[in-house]
Amino acid sequence: MQDTPDLLQRLLAAGFEFVIVGGVAAAVHGSARNTDDLDVAAVFTADNMARLLTALRPLHPRNATRPDLGELDATPEQLARYRNLYLVTDSGRLDVLGEVPPIASVAEIVGAAEPLEFLGATCKVISLDHLITIKESVGRPKDLLVVAELRAIRDRLRNEPRPPRGEHG
Repeated sequence: MQDTPDLLQRLLAAGFEFVIVGGVAAAVHGSARNTDDLDVAAVFTADNMARLLTALRPLHPRNATRPDLGELDATPEQLARYRNLYLVTDSGRLDVLGEVPPIASVAEIVGAAEPLEFLGATCKVISLDHLITIKESVGRPKDLLVVAELRAIRDRLRNEPRPPRGEHG
């Protein structure tokens, strides 16, 4: 069973540096579509991977693509050499992405990320424009439906009247 709030709280409490991407990011931006996992983009350094392991150890993380390997026992240094990490935990699926094509780098995603309130915490969330670009590039029918929805949200946000400078409303 997916418990995204629990995963997010644990990642934040451990100081893991990440940006929410994928379906949860689409939901944060206003999409009505559901998702069955949490996708985050992160820089794969030994320090950041150590914080990830701190967050996840109590949840018995396992490799989602190789469940036969049992509980994850890699060191932070070993994980830092990965490109992506696909995990199943006691709180659900977590995909940690060190690459999110066609965006050039995770650093670019981090630089444009927006701090937004989600599930009672401030989380960095991929920008709407980057999310649309990524979903378009994937090209699956379900992603293209989300792209249409996200474009409508972006168009609505761009067309909302803004108060003149100096006025607070």
